[in-house]
This record gives sequence, structure tokens and C-alpha cells, in this order.
Amino acid sequence: MMENMKKLALMGIGAWALTEEKINETVEELVQKGELSREEGKDLINEMIAERKKQKEDIENKISEKVQETFEQSNIATKEDYKNLEEKINQLQSTLEELKEKK
Repeated sequence: MMENMKKLALMGIGAWALTEEKINETVEELVQKGELSREEGKDLINEMIAERKKQKEDIENKISEKVQETFEQSNIATKEDYKNLEEKINQLQSTLEELKEKK
């Protein structure tokens, strides 16, 4: 019983790292040992898969935020910066052409 509780705890902590197959396998093991009913097993599988998906999304969001934060702190030019520079260059070229025409 204690071994199975450890498995469940580990599954809760690292659900994002588990495959759906491993979740099914572990829960099926508990059902076969009589520690969970079929219905409880199905519910647990659904909960674990939902938790896994949530944890995965949370991790992806945190990584994305950190990457964005790192770019902002690194003073690397963005596409928007390049676009703004290009617009300024085009404006300068237009102004130069106008000045040449006036001479």
C-alpha cells in the first residue's frame, strides 16, 4: 500500500513528465490490486492527464516569459526595432531626394 501511495505522490509531483501510457499503467496496477475501483481508476487517469496538461502549459508559459525577459534585458534588436529603423532610413532618403531636387 505504501509503495502505491509513493507512486501516486510521484505522479502528482511530476505529472508533466509522465506519459499517458505510464499513467494508465500505474492506475491499472492499482485497480488490479484492488486499491482502486474501475471508476476511481478512470477518474484518477482523467485527473492525472488534466494535471499533466496544466503543468506542461505552466512550464511552457514560464519558459516563454523567461526567454522574453532575457531578450528584453540583453539589448538585442527586435524585428520591430529593425522595422522602425527601416522606416527612418526611408524617411531620410525621401528628405535627401527632396533637398537634391530643390538645389
